[in-house]
Amino acid sequence: MISAVKETKRDKLFLICNYIFVFLAFVIVLYPLIYIVSASVSDPKYVGSGEMWLWPKGITFEGYQRVFENSAIWRGYRNTILYTVVGTLINLIVTLPAAYALSRKDFVGRNFFMGMFMVTMFFGGGLVPTYLLVKELGMINTMWALVIPSAASIWNIVVSRTFFQTSIPKELQEAAQMDGCTNMRLFIKIIVPLSMPIIAVMSLFYGVGHWNSYFSALIYLNDSAQYPLQLVLRQILVLQEMSAQGSGMMDASTASALNNKAEIAALVKYAVIIVATLPVIVVYPFLQRYFVQGVMIGSVKG
Repeated sequence: MISAVKETKRDKLFLICNYIFVFLAFVIVLYPLIYIVSASVSDPKYVGSGEMWLWPKGITFEGYQRVFENSAIWRGYRNTILYTVVGTLINLIVTLPAAYALSRKDFVGRNFFMGMFMVTMFFGGGLVPTYLLVKELGMINTMWALVIPSAASIWNIVVSRTFFQTSIPKELQEAAQMDGCTNMRLFIKIIVPLSMPIIAVMSLFYGVGHWNSYFSALIYLNDSAQYPLQLVLRQILVLQEMSAQGSGMMDASTASALNNKAEIAALVKYAVIIVATLPVIVVYPFLQRYFVQGVMIGSVKG
């Protein structure tokens, strides 16, 4: 009969400290989420004055009503979904084959290509050369300016390569080749179905990146009809700040009207944050199982 290992006082103290640390981290992460949800359904005057600091106060759904009535927000929502889906597909199509090729020891020149990739990870041309290149390629004011320049992340290629090296048995590849399977068929029929953990992780990384991206759209897009949701939200924030600054230099009636608009903009801002974040929160639980497997890639060697 195996007896349980008795915990020492140091072990108990260490465990208590861990619970305290995890609880504090949980509170630090949870509070902003609760605050944003509460602010999105609270009266703006309570939010602006600081009276609402946790739970909703003066409940109102005007912010969500204005979000649902605002065609620009829904257009931005549609654009963001399109950019995220197309961009993530391009990312996976580029990252996974490149990582698999670099994981193969029989790939001639793989160390050279890996070295060249690593150089681009630490050194880049900068914003101006990148903009000029995108402009010369005729991608300004198009969706491709947002998805092509970021088609692959070198770090994600390295992580994916590690997965292929440590998780795909070499004997399986050798057996498939002995049966006459080509490299392309081997990758599509055997490697990809066995790589769902890394595919889920890369999809989450790339997808969240595209969903939250606004800087590329700010640089390359001129047509507001093509703005993603994050850029629409940025415009709301800028409008709110301008209204707040302009109210101090006008007469009382005009300043009051501007303050009212600023409060409404703040209410809409919190509602848009919830609407913009909700899809990622909904998708994450379905990918969590694969995500846990993926982030542990290479952590244990045996």
